[in-house]
Amino acid sequence: MEFKVRDWMVDLIVYVDPESSVSDALAIMRRRYIHSLIVQKTKTNPEYGILTSTDINDKIIALNQNPSTVRVREIMTSPILSVKTDLPIQECAQIMKQKHIHHLPVIDEKGSLVGMISATDFLVAAEAMGREPGHRLT
Repeated sequence: MEFKVRDWMVDLIVYVDPESSVSDALAIMRRRYIHSLIVQKTKTNPEYGILTSTDINDKIIALNQNPSTVRVREIMTSPILSVKTDLPIQECAQIMKQKHIHHLPVIDEKGSLVGMISATDFLVAAEAMGREPGHRLT
């Protein structure tokens, strides 16, 4: 059986305003137990962006910046790189490896955001790949 991104993605997308402080974004991440947020489109931010825990580590903590004075738009990655729901999971993993990223927004055939897939999701996928067909995951 060939696994697709749709089989392992999380269909919950958590958004943050580009004008929010990084401190506010961190609070959302901690509250939701997640490591990435999609940055909303606005009049002044016409493309989706992504903010990850790696961005915060590299651009705030490592540079000794104050997260309450830095805006999300200043450190986000935009435009986003995304994958489609029907992409084989192996190809998705290769993209993440080649691009050195851990989170990818997922889009449907119309180009609408429908979920997120992360390196953590591949741990579950790898476990399932090693099981016999029909074996129940517990």
